[in-house]
Amino acid sequence: MVNYRIGRYFIVSIKLCILDISTLEKYDLEKMYKIYDEWPKIARESFESNQKPINFDNINHIVFAGMGGSGAIGDIFLSILSKTKIHVNVVKGYRLPTTADSNTLVICVSVSGNTTETLSVLDEAYKKKIKIIVFSSGGKMLDYCTKNKIDHRLVTRYHSPRGSFTSYLYTILKVLHSFLDIKHKDILESITELENISKKINSSNLTKNNPSLNIAEWIKDIPMIYYPFGLEPVAIRFKNSLQENNKMHVIAEDVVEACHNGIVAWEKKNNVTPIFIEGVDDYIKTKERWSVLKEYFQENNINVYEVISTKGNILTKIINLIYILDYSSIYLAILSKTDPSPVNSIDHIKNKINNHNKIQSI
Repeated sequence: MVNYRIGRYFIVSIKLCILDISTLEKYDLEKMYKIYDEWPKIARESFESNQKPINFDNINHIVFAGMGGSGAIGDIFLSILSKTKIHVNVVKGYRLPTTADSNTLVICVSVSGNTTETLSVLDEAYKKKIKIIVFSSGGKMLDYCTKNKIDHRLVTRYHSPRGSFTSYLYTILKVLHSFLDIKHKDILESITELENISKKINSSNLTKNNPSLNIAEWIKDIPMIYYPFGLEPVAIRFKNSLQENNKMHVIAEDVVEACHNGIVAWEKKNNVTPIFIEGVDDYIKTKERWSVLKEYFQENNINVYEVISTKGNILTKIINLIYILDYSSIYLAILSKTDPSPVNSIDHIKNKINNHNKIQSI
């Protein structure tokens, strides 16, 4: 396994097939890549918007409710709040946890505003008289909040839920960062890092020096993403983006837990390709685990792609990695001549659920 360094990213030596704008335009029919080029600008504008910050009293429990790209927002807050005294749950489903009470804040996020599961959580929280704040682009959630006088924040949608990531994350940070005790300077640092890395990975730099393009060119077969606890939202987001943009199977495993079970799967030949997502300052025991695992893969002649986070606070690390890896999923789609935007299977499931709900309400 021969690695070399590009910036902060370690990759297996490969032969690159460089893209050009005409190829991007040919296969990315809804121009998703253009929204990703704008992510840093959208992030700064969202955080500097006129959204009014809010505080809540006597809260010791927060529930983030959301699905898909909206649910990824909750995963990030779970990670960055993991060292605080606030207990955090992320609900990707229909029901509140039984621990939700008068000291709970429920934060509902739905880019469409019509997510069935999140609407169910919203309704349950309202009926239990639990504190609520909602972020969506409108839809049924806006109607429900208007009717029941619930604090609703209108957030701009860009392209799709996954494309709207920085719009929603930084709007929520603008509204809640003081209440959640997330430092203003840490948020600004994360935006600056987005601006810096964008110069290397966006569509104006389709060269061998583009880290996201390098990752895309390397991925083959079924990716196996290994991650440490604090970077779980990065791995889950990367898995979801690869699945939606590339219509491919992807596996994600906690690196420590995998050493107690999943590692034995490598004893047989397979079509799985490992990717390590590492924090530059991971916990010492996690670093030890990375070292042992890398030695194991090298001894068994299994090539590994390593992506190392930037330095900075946890928000900066997460955002930097998500941007790099999300963009790599777009480039990979184009390399495989796949339009990243359509999610026909998701639309099929949603339509079936909506039709079923209509029949039940008759």
